Amino acid sequence: MLPTRLALILRDDLPPNLAANAAVVLGLTLGARLPDLLGEDVEDADGTLHLGLNTHPVPVLTTSAEHLKELHRAEGVLKIGFTEVARRSRAYPEYVAALALAEDPGFVAVALYGPRAEVTRLTRKLPLMA
Repeated sequence: MLPTRLALILRDDLPPNLAANAAVVLGLTLGARLPDLLGEDVEDADGTLHLGLNTHPVPVLTTSAEHLKELHRAEGVLKIGFTEVARRSRAYPEYVAALALAEDPGFVAVALYGPRAEVTRLTRKLPLMA
């Protein structure tokens, strides 16, 4: 099996509260789509159970909205996009209806997962979120 990589790329002008929200939304979707990435549950020395975490490092990178759109069109990797249409919708049916009408939904963030070489190629020039 080829080594894999995971990266989260946020729009470079997001305020911290919207960046955190986008990261959480994408993380939930990634966890549901890729349950095999979760490690086993572990007990600490006091016997408290800690549920398994993602086994991959997750660099949080930034780029422009336009580049996020390009990343979401990349081939050969799993792409999960979070858009302004999704961010502004208050219920999932509202999101579905609005997205169907959106020519440019305005990307807020994209998560990439796939072969290490391909994800690295797509993200190597992007800065870490400050």
